[in-house]
Amino acid sequence: MFSLPALVAAAALAGSHVSAQTPQAVTASNAGTSLTFIYQNNLNASDDSNHRGAILLDPMSAADGKAACAALGETLLPASTIKNHRSDFVHSLAYLEFANLAKQGQQFYIDKGVVTVTENPEKLKFSKHNPGTGEMPVLCSQSSNQNNPSNAKASSSNEITIKSSGNTYVGFRNQKSFRFVGIPYANQPGRFEYSTVNDQKGQVISATTYGPDCAQQYDSGSEENCLFMNIQTPYIPKAGSRKNLRPVLMSIYGGGFTGGNSGPNSGLDTGNLASREDIVGVQFNYRLSTLGFLAIPGTKYRGNYGISDQVTALRWVKQNIAQFGGDPNRITIIGESAGAGSVRALLGSPPVIDEGLIDGAVAQSNLGGGVTLGLNGDYGTTYSSYLTVQQSYRQAGQQIFEAVGCNQTSLQDQIRCLKNVPWSDIQSLSTVARYVVQDGYYVNTEQLDVVNTNGSTADVPVIFGTTANDGASFSNFPPKSITNEAQGIAASLGISLDYAQQIIQSGLFPYYDTGNLTLDSFNVSQRVATDKTFRCIDEATVYAGATSGAFEKAYYYTMTRTYEGYDPNGLGATGLSQGPISPAYPNGNPELPYFRLHGSDLGFTYGNQNPLRDANDLKASQLISGYFAQFAKTGDPNPSLEYLKVRGYTNTTRGVKTSGPWNEVSSQTGPTKNLDWPAPTVEFPDLPQCAFLNYSISYYLDSNRG
Repeated sequence: MFSLPALVAAAALAGSHVSAQTPQAVTASNAGTSLTFIYQNNLNASDDSNHRGAILLDPMSAADGKAACAALGETLLPASTIKNHRSDFVHSLAYLEFANLAKQGQQFYIDKGVVTVTENPEKLKFSKHNPGTGEMPVLCSQSSNQNNPSNAKASSSNEITIKSSGNTYVGFRNQKSFRFVGIPYANQPGRFEYSTVNDQKGQVISATTYGPDCAQQYDSGSEENCLFMNIQTPYIPKAGSRKNLRPVLMSIYGGGFTGGNSGPNSGLDTGNLASREDIVGVQFNYRLSTLGFLAIPGTKYRGNYGISDQVTALRWVKQNIAQFGGDPNRITIIGESAGAGSVRALLGSPPVIDEGLIDGAVAQSNLGGGVTLGLNGDYGTTYSSYLTVQQSYRQAGQQIFEAVGCNQTSLQDQIRCLKNVPWSDIQSLSTVARYVVQDGYYVNTEQLDVVNTNGSTADVPVIFGTTANDGASFSNFPPKSITNEAQGIAASLGISLDYAQQIIQSGLFPYYDTGNLTLDSFNVSQRVATDKTFRCIDEATVYAGATSGAFEKAYYYTMTRTYEGYDPNGLGATGLSQGPISPAYPNGNPELPYFRLHGSDLGFTYGNQNPLRDANDLKASQLISGYFAQFAKTGDPNPSLEYLKVRGYTNTTRGVKTSGPWNEVSSQTGPTKNLDWPAPTVEFPDLPQCAFLNYSISYYLDSNRG
């Protein structure tokens, strides 16, 4: 029998990530029941005020249910709330039955009665009950209306306490998920030391405010002690239970390994997907720039401290995420840009492979670079081809010591000196260490081995892909002084006129004569940059890994709907990054030409796209985020039509039917998806262009074999 005291536990001191053990307030916990969020999320933030949710508790008597809801600061769910939002509750409750989280025809206690989903899932049955008899699941009201990461705040009325690994964590809920932010996942390491999983016990940890960002260039709000994690979950199991755990999507931010964060404005918050797709989201900070990657030959300082943080975060999640509702045996990592470079490194990392830390991986806009026509060893190469410690030190070693005045004769004295230099002085240098290196533990190969099946690559399903114009952000906009296309391409790509002329003469990169010479030249150069920095290596990677068996299976995409990334000519209002702006389309018209730029796809990936430019933006957000969420659940991005019907996701149902299945890569031509509304199946784009740039699939396979 459930009792009220089992639902009440001590809270933490507000405003502190780790508090004293003396409690100061009372908040609800999972000591006596699991807690499940019920919310029908259509991913339209402007419509959130028209929806209501509930909190589902385990079976208990009506009297205990009423008391349990009160302990949450809520009431038994009024029948009027359900009737006024009938469609939401029909689909939310039907999903519980579909997912075997409730039995068929389950009755749920509500205020002054019970509610049942009938055999016709479009109807709900309400009836009165005898409050003194029977146990059944309970629906409590859910009054928090904070609908996004920026306005989600903890209060005495929405806090929730759980226990994990000998510690107590105090989180809170907003309109869409339970949230635990600012969790210290590591023992804070010293400078240039590798991180380890937080092993402190008996702590009361306030997980209600974000931790500081990791130290980065020109950011006064960042700090050196920064290894904090955020979790959004739709479900908290009863204490000690491992039933009904949800898949985990674990995000790694980009920023060139010199910037980035996991905070409320990072674009990585998974609160929307937690409620819409019933998964658990995780984001975390990792160390950046010189403090995260300085490698010094002949010493114990072998770099990759930021990669060690990523592995430490994975280990923490593996050990603890079950208490937050996540399945430790279904962890998918996802990263964009340098986050995708991190995913690539982790796919070949021995501790990740040996400890089975990941079960799937998504690399978005991974930078590859490589040996291309006139563009050898470009910026992108260092994200997929790893330097030795010696090579990294030559590029960013003694230059750093000298720049901060650590000019001692002894290298050990220089290191001791550098350890005492303010972090802001180190991170703001013009030369910084930002390279993943072959340190011999976290990374021990020159590049990800996708040819051999010798256990050097994690045998998990993967998705790789790019935005349609990823390279635009890595190309200069030509000066107005140019007089012809070759000059524009040369200036944009930083190559000679001879190489620019070869690009033109190939006929593979058409020139669109709109009358704007600088823009038309840039349009050619950004396509070259997209191919040589992003697309070609990733197409080759997924094909090689899929056909060799290095990956369990592989999928590929091009994101053809994005929003507001880097504007290539810096004018902003031109609409080049979101579509032409007009009175009818104040946020841009996505049906007209614009550059699908690097990093501008996160809103559609996570279902956080706001504002919505047109009706298809919402449909695309629902479809695209649904693909990635489904991949996190099963290793296959294709949701079943039965699931979509039960959930009432009519837009996604139409999108899936119209688009056809997202098939695995199986040949040198793909197939692949163009992610938009709808999402057609196509072949790998620009295969002739990749061959021209000396980055064909056959070239990559040969170079990978050594």
